[in-house]
Amino acid sequence: MLPDLKQLSKIVTDTAQEQLLPRFAEIGSRQKADGSLLTEADLAMQNQIGNLLVDRWPAFEFLSEEMDETIQTRLLTNTDKGVWCLDPLDGTRNFAAGIPCFSVSLALILKQEVVLGLVYDPLRGDCFSAQKGQGAWLNGNLLGQRRPDYSLQEGIGLVDFKRLPPALAARLATDPPYSSQRSLGSVALDWCWIAAGHGHVYLHGRQKLWDYAAGSLILSEAGGHALSLAGEPVFRATLEPRSVAAALEENLFNEWIAWLGIDSKMGA
Repeated sequence: MLPDLKQLSKIVTDTAQEQLLPRFAEIGSRQKADGSLLTEADLAMQNQIGNLLVDRWPAFEFLSEEMDETIQTRLLTNTDKGVWCLDPLDGTRNFAAGIPCFSVSLALILKQEVVLGLVYDPLRGDCFSAQKGQGAWLNGNLLGQRRPDYSLQEGIGLVDFKRLPPALAARLATDPPYSSQRSLGSVALDWCWIAAGHGHVYLHGRQKLWDYAAGSLILSEAGGHALSLAGEPVFRATLEPRSVAAALEENLFNEWIAWLGIDSKMGA
């Protein structure tokens, strides 16, 4: 039996209220080898959530963004017993700068697929969750009921240019196919906002497993669609970065990937 989403939600939301919000806009941070930031809040969240998950569900392993890569790789070699995958603070630069857009992302990977996903936005009090084959929810309300009726030309793109192929980024900057573009600075929230209809198409280059594991399940269970830029299914239980396009509504998704030149048949 899978863990109860309500219990998971309480662990994540209580910890975020205790460890994240009192530290919001803190100055103390350091830069990691990959150029991303690490704050005391990242580590406090990782340690507290990790301990609570292991105590409550000892059969599952625990993987987090701030762990050593060799440990992360080892944990992903066998997911048959289940592995938690945590991003303790997605949007660390926003958090440290006082920009009110960051989240906590938690997924359960079992037998090479994501079976539970939860993304919490502590400032707005929004808790997105999903269970494979059972649907997705925002604060207990079923997602996927609000489906945007927009063409690509009319839509809002949640697009992060930073890690896209240079030629694609230049094309998007000079000849965008959508009406306007946003970049939230939290990959997990991007996925969830698309699932909730708060944006229409999504594109992000080279996101890591903990960035997309929970959010991709939430979008999928809300009835959304996603492919890698190579036309492959998004999820892989590896540390390989994934560049992904997505949308909630099928016709809009097909229009989006056609503009991007993605062959949808490869992901079938």
